[in-house]
Amino acid sequence: RDKIIRMIAGEHISINTKTFQNDMCTFDTADDILTLLVHLGYLTYDFDTKTAWIPNKEVRQEFLNSIQGQEFQTVNNAIHRSDKLLQLTLAQNAEKVAEMLQEVHCDNCSVIQYNDENSLACVLSLAYYSAQDSYVVYRELQGGEGFADLVFVPRTGNHNPVMIVELKWNQTTGIALEQIKDRKYIRCLKDYHGKVLFVGVNYDKKSKKHTCQFEMVEI
Repeated sequence: RDKIIRMIAGEHISINTKTFQNDMCTFDTADDILTLLVHLGYLTYDFDTKTAWIPNKEVRQEFLNSIQGQEFQTVNNAIHRSDKLLQLTLAQNAEKVAEMLQEVHCDNCSVIQYNDENSLACVLSLAYYSAQDSYVVYRELQGGEGFADLVFVPRTGNHNPVMIVELKWNQTTGIALEQIKDRKYIRCLKDYHGKVLFVGVNYDKKSKKHTCQFEMVEI
């Protein structure tokens, strides 16, 4: 379940392909099942990193169709709410965005345990699932003097602003926004002209609270 959720959220996951018995009957581990899905073309596999991921929107939809059961209800709830979350983000409603992110985290805390910014990125990718219809979403996109945690670039015909998201854990949203500017992440956009929404998100481990802050610029 953990691996499926992380792949739906857009992550690349490590799998051990060597235990696979090369048949469609013997499945002892999750890795065996995922390796079969690689052979069948439902997952892309990188031999160097030994990781697998969902290759495109069409296959991702088939994964969603396959998890319409009670065990994955919280995941489906997060995905169904993702349209609303995107609207609130574009409206720069910091309080509501933080509240919805906290709900997604709480609902899925048995799977996605927070211990660093990578886990927070997984939650945000799941929470903003529907944004993939109108944006190309990049994780750890190089730009300026580092790597932006999440970058949402509008697809053709979408006139919403680019969103650059910086994630912090036990820090502040102000620090997140300053990092976007100080490290010049905006340079990853190259020939883009238009509005860019900076989004800073922080999770406080002690209080279990999420906070969010926005800043709009134009290039």
